[in-house]
Amino acid sequence: MTIPEAIGTLTDAVDDVYWRDEYQPITEGDAFLQRIVHEADLPSLLVALAAVTGDFQILRPGLRPSFPPTDVVPAPHGGLGVEAQAEARDVALTALKRVRDDRLTTPRRLDAAETRILLDFLTNGASDADTELLTHELDLAPKKLGAPDWTFEEVSQGREFKVAVIGTGMSGIAAMYRLSQAGVPFTAFEKNPDVGGVWWANTYPGARLDTPTFAYSYSFAQRADWPSAYARGEEIEEYALEIVERAGLRKHVVFDTEVTALTWDEERGDWEVVTRSGGTDTVQRFNAVISAVGQLERPNIPEYPGRGDFRGAQMHSARWDHGVDLAGKRVAVIGTGASAYQIVPAIVDRVAQLTVFQRSGPWMVPAPNYHDATPSALSWLCEHVPYYGQWFRLSGFFQSATGRAHTVIAAAGWEREDSVSPVNLKVRQILTEVIGAQWKDHPELLATVVPNYPPGAKRMLRDNGVWAQALQRPHAQIVTSGIDHFTENGITTADGDFHEFDVIIYATGFLASDFLDPIEVRGATGQTLKEHWQGDARAWAGISVPGYPNLFIVMGPNTNYVVHGSQHFMMECGVEFAVEAIHQTLLRGVKGFDVRQSALEDIVGKVDAANATRAWGRPQVRSWYKNRHGRVSQIWPFSHLEYWRLTHEVDFDRDFTVRH
Repeated sequence: MTIPEAIGTLTDAVDDVYWRDEYQPITEGDAFLQRIVHEADLPSLLVALAAVTGDFQILRPGLRPSFPPTDVVPAPHGGLGVEAQAEARDVALTALKRVRDDRLTTPRRLDAAETRILLDFLTNGASDADTELLTHELDLAPKKLGAPDWTFEEVSQGREFKVAVIGTGMSGIAAMYRLSQAGVPFTAFEKNPDVGGVWWANTYPGARLDTPTFAYSYSFAQRADWPSAYARGEEIEEYALEIVERAGLRKHVVFDTEVTALTWDEERGDWEVVTRSGGTDTVQRFNAVISAVGQLERPNIPEYPGRGDFRGAQMHSARWDHGVDLAGKRVAVIGTGASAYQIVPAIVDRVAQLTVFQRSGPWMVPAPNYHDATPSALSWLCEHVPYYGQWFRLSGFFQSATGRAHTVIAAAGWEREDSVSPVNLKVRQILTEVIGAQWKDHPELLATVVPNYPPGAKRMLRDNGVWAQALQRPHAQIVTSGIDHFTENGITTADGDFHEFDVIIYATGFLASDFLDPIEVRGATGQTLKEHWQGDARAWAGISVPGYPNLFIVMGPNTNYVVHGSQHFMMECGVEFAVEAIHQTLLRGVKGFDVRQSALEDIVGKVDAANATRAWGRPQVRSWYKNRHGRVSQIWPFSHLEYWRLTHEVDFDRDFTVRH
């Protein structure tokens, strides 16, 4: 892909580095357009055509998508019935011909009334609050939310002020982008040779998204020419690189440099930041720090007895050793989470023997297109109908905001341990039938491959059948007995069996609950953050901790979604709060802010109470969502709107301590 010149002064441009002023004119005939319309997502197509033509009569009441709740997979076309689909296609075809015949190739900016009409149709009558939130994602809106409406030069009054950003993965890129828009001086430190975070680090075979590609994007970087329905790892890394180039952010990054310590100086009102590069430590001072180190960065490799005795190759999925040739090798994969689910089908035909060590099998949502290219009709529409790709993204964003959230709420008095409610049991039965069909030739293994925990209690993977196919190869097997110890040549399990291996792959996840480790962070009292948390990380909105002023943790405790929501939205909300806190610091001429203990306890209490009623919070569930104290420290159980309000409707005087 050709990378264009940087878009220049971001505050003067459309808040989207992928914005296009011109699209390709339509030259195809009626029959071709009819085929495109037949294959298109109808709600997205109708609003896109209404927006570009200005003809809102095509948004007929009977064609509004109802978006029924998603138990397993979303209803096609937002739940439109067969007759409504036929009518919608006729209407869309007429409008698409007009786009062609009138050579409508330019996106048409909307006024407030038009924005409301289109969003009302697309969401089947969303509330005013939800509609306002959606304008955060809509370039065409008269006022797109998210970008700072102030500049450093306007409010700094000549004050020197610098921000350190730690990490340039997805959260770090969002932080750099918003700081750049405001003109705030900053330096980003990246311990790796390039940007991308987990997508730079995770290069294992088969690495790809387990969410639809269009959902995995920022509001300010709405790429529409994705090649894959579920993007491969290298495509996401390319996306990260492109954004940095388009927005001119690379000049702010210091690569191959790790932040090792942060110390707040109460008298000066700034942070002493220690970095290490090439064995040399450097000390610098910054007025604020945005931590974007992520949750899925430090590999978790269990300390199995004798692990150091094994003479073969060992690697974690996030530290893949491409120098190890797996061809003809006896390979062990420990774990059955997202990375294992992708690695196993990718390597099974290259190895001589494949053994998967399973603690519990994964629940998987049917996705027949998991390895497919982006549908040709979708790609064509993104290229020829102005802003279609972004409307398609917005429709998916709206649906994911609720997702399958209703399926994981525990019903009062529900006593079964394999589910948490009637609808959760229904999901279990549907997915069990899917698994049963995939393993019909091996019914004796159903008890092994069907999970024993409630659906939604752990991340649900995307399933196109390749996992079951791989594990049914003659040279593959599943081992459910626990690992007792390693030897020089393999692994002995708790049942006494010995398994000989040449290569061991750890698909064992990350130390997700150890936030900001191994950085030593000392706050206003001199206490380290590790001492303060004692293994139970708590932060207001996952961002701010009492006693640690101007330290903003993006994607900190309790900011992950499981069965609904957008991680990019959470990242952006966290970053936008941090930027506004910096704005308030400059505007008021103070040293900074940190959250009050009372405000922290209020939100953590609400989060804990809600998580206790979700599938992942049930006592019988073990997962990385819980820390060593058994508390769910990873998951945000509420809606987009609730996190938006928490991070954007802030009373700094009530909920935060001002450092003068």
